[in-house]
Amino acid sequence: MGSAPDSFAPILLQLLLGVGFSALILTLAFLINPKKKSKPQDTFECGVTYYGDARGLFNIKFYLVAVLFILFDIEAVFLYPWAVNLITFKEAGLGTFFLLEMFFFLLILVVGLYYIWKKGALEWD
Repeated sequence: MGSAPDSFAPILLQLLLGVGFSALILTLAFLINPKKKSKPQDTFECGVTYYGDARGLFNIKFYLVAVLFILFDIEAVFLYPWAVNLITFKEAGLGTFFLLEMFFFLLILVVGLYYIWKKGALEWD
């Protein structure tokens, strides 16, 4: 089904372009940044006075919703390549297997969503 590529030149070229572009951007940022010799008078130099503690506590619901968002976002990331390659799997005779496997994957996610919904994890009260 899969085999090693004949040439690693495109992979190497993309790696070199990525590293080179990153190095160029960092070098330009270092060269053209403003060079201030004075120490700042305040923590924030934008003119707005700050208040409160920077280490304030957040509601645990914020973290829970963030983790759930990441979970379902990753699920969408897995669905896209699967949908693109489904025709290839079908031509190889594995279409039904991969379709059932993806339905099982989605079923697990729907059961998880139902569970957190019934537990009230998405309620902000």
